[in-house]
Amino acid sequence: MSSSTSNKILFGFHAVTVRLKTHPKSISEIHVDATRRDQRMRQFVERATEAGAKLVDSDDDRLGKLAGSSRHQGVVARVQPLAMQHSLDAVMEDLEAAEVQPLLLVLDGVTDPHNLGACLRVADGAGANAVIAPKDHAVGLNATVAKVASGAAETVPYLMVTNLARSLNELKERDIWIIGTSDQATKSIYDIDLNRPVALVLGAEGDGLRQLTAKTCDELVSIPMLGAVESLNVSVAAGVCLYEALRQRRARQG
Repeated sequence: MSSSTSNKILFGFHAVTVRLKTHPKSISEIHVDATRRDQRMRQFVERATEAGAKLVDSDDDRLGKLAGSSRHQGVVARVQPLAMQHSLDAVMEDLEAAEVQPLLLVLDGVTDPHNLGACLRVADGAGANAVIAPKDHAVGLNATVAKVASGAAETVPYLMVTNLARSLNELKERDIWIIGTSDQATKSIYDIDLNRPVALVLGAEGDGLRQLTAKTCDELVSIPMLGAVESLNVSVAAGVCLYEALRQRRARQG
């Protein structure tokens, strides 16, 4: 077993299965619950064995300490950190190889580092695969972003693209549905099907989406606002939208 401090921890069936599919050689070892032998675990162990991963039987206490969480599902992996992908094509190819249904967050005009850091943290929590922003209308990754993101700046690819509208059209070519947010939209985020490959596009607080960005979207939705304020902070809005997508996907899974 490698004791290198450079090793990172992944836990849960989904996260470890994706790493098995995409980068099996980066896995140092996988700890599994020795008492869990249901069908899902049996299938996982079979897949891990086929990939050549080292399996270690562990008890719940050990798994919890390794994961730093009780929500490990009986699967905890020590893995070598991957080089962060910095191109949209590379991220999409990895998702296609892993047969993952993409969930992307697109930020149009977010220039405040605190807002970006909070958006990255929300994206990580909701399981978004990447955050995309235009180079000329966005803040880059800096120390403030990293601090606010609480580690998410190292786990969620932040892709700055030269032409946002063109990149959105490239996502459409990959059958990803582009959903923009607008205060003027008649449909709400709760009225549409998010259990499909989607990119959620949010604009800066106050200004909203740029006109060309809004026109490029397949559909525009709003977030219901019942109080006196007219809009939410972009990171809060991102959380509402991403977690609604997560809720729908988990509900569909049964």
